[in-house]
Parts: sequence; C-alpha cells; structure tokens
Amino acid sequence: LRRTTNIVTMPGIMEPQWRNICDLNVSGKSCANSRAESACRATSDEEQRKETSDGFGDLLELPFEITERRPTCLRCGRPQKVCLCPFLPARPLQVNTRLYIVQHPAEESRALRTVPLLAASLPPGKCTVLVGRRFSEERNPELAAVCHNPSTLVLYPGPHAANLEDMEMDLVSTTRTVVIIDGTWSQAKDMFHRNALFHIPRQVQLKSSPSSQYVIRTQPTNMCLSTLECAAAALAIMEKNQAIEEQLLRPLQALCSFQLQHGAQVHHSKEQLLRTGRYDKPMPTNKRKIKRMEQLISSQNI
Repeated sequence: LRRTTNIVTMPGIMEPQWRNICDLNVSGKSCANSRAESACRATSDEEQRKETSDGFGDLLELPFEITERRPTCLRCGRPQKVCLCPFLPARPLQVNTRLYIVQHPAEESRALRTVPLLAASLPPGKCTVLVGRRFSEERNPELAAVCHNPSTLVLYPGPHAANLEDMEMDLVSTTRTVVIIDGTWSQAKDMFHRNALFHIPRQVQLKSSPSSQYVIRTQPTNMCLSTLECAAAALAIMEKNQAIEEQLLRPLQALCSFQLQHGAQVHHSKEQLLRTGRYDKPMPTNKRKIKRMEQLISSQNI
C-alpha cells in the first residue's frame, strides 16, 4: 500500500507504472470474480445433483421384493413346477451302448434342452457330456482315447457315412460308444470339420427318420432331428429294442406339449416354409447360402 501511495504522488513520469499496477489490480479482481462465479456454478451444480439424488433416493425408498431363482429338479434339470420326471423312465434304461455328447457352449445356456432329459433317462456313466468348441488329444485325453477305440462310432451325416441300420448285423455284443455333436446344424458342422478327433471313428448316419417331434425349435429340413431323437433312434438300433426310443421320446413330447399350451408356437422347418412361401426372413445375398436354400426346396439329399 505504501508503494502504491508513493507512486500516486510521483510526477507524470511514473504514470505508466501506475497504469500497469492498476491493470494488475483489475485483472486480479476479474480473476477473483471468475473464481467466485465458478464456485457459484459448482455450488449450483452440487445442489442440482443433490436434488437429483434426492429424487432417486425417493425411488430407492420404494418397497421391493428380492426374487430368487426358481428351484430346479435335480434329475431332469427343469424348474420344479414344470418337472418332467413323471414322463421319464421309472428306472434308468439298461443299455450296453455308451454315449459321448460333445456340446457347443451355446447349447449349455439354452432353457429348452434335450440332453438333460437324455442323461436323466440313462444310468450314470452311460451319457457323458463334454462342453467346448475345440477338442484335442492334449486337452481331452479321455475323448481322444474313446475316438481311437475301434468300437466307437460318430453319428454325423455325410457322403462317407454308413447307414446305421445296415450295420445292425455287424454290430458286436460288447460295449460300444457313440459320439454325438450337440448344437445347431451350423455349429455341429463347424465342430465336426474343425476337430480331427471326430474323423477317427467310423462315421454313421440314420438311413431314414420320421419328422422331428421337437416342434418348438426350427430345423433346417423335415429330416433333421434333435440330439435326443438321434440318440433314441441310435440306441434302439444298437440295442435291438424299439421300446427304448419310445421311452426316451416321452419326456420330449411332454416338454413340447407343455410349451405349446403356454404360448409357444409350432416351428416348421425352413424347408417347409420355403416350399409353402411362408419364409418371412430376408433372403441371403451370399451365393453359397442361396444355393443351399435352393437345395432345401429341390432336393432331399443335402
């Protein structure tokens, strides 16, 4: 303050310095004002946040009920209210054939699955489920040993697959193993071609099969079956007991009937929708996919 007073009393030669000091004082005041304004804005923003939080706080004070997951049946894996155990065999079916189900990870999270029903109908150790996309001898030594066994068959259709019905007389009475891929048809195709282990066993297919009873999921063609239906048909042939197929399909029929009674719709195959002109999805632009869809209409041998 003394320096400022002295400068004021000095002659006109010191006026520029006074102007500089005045400018500093003015800029200091403006800075202080800007700080005050920013502080006011911060205070108003904070108050606004408090008001908003108070609004959400009112919502948090509303009563709510914590929902727990529905208890599931330990045998069939379904919710207890829609348990399918009454439709399963009273006792596990005694079979000599052992099944290995290699399951795509996407199938594990589906609500309407058929593999749990298959496993619940067979004795322990007769239906082994392995989840994954890629299988190798290093990571899956158990599956590798099964695939190298001469009595193992892999159930997957193709031009080099033998008809399982025609091999009936050649089947020995010892314990046999069948590998089945569980997934959508595109997933199963990818898993079969990308895993060398699945090309080691003898490849078989079902010569003739009725239309799928798994009507709550869309199939590519009328000849396509679910994993449970494939396993039931294969076991009936290999065990020479047609009653096995009937008992294994009973829970599947009950599952579809229950779903249809509670709002589900019948899913026709893609082949049937294309033939009747009811396919309402956009047509593919890929030439390979277009050719594939043309084969669905023109030929059964796909």
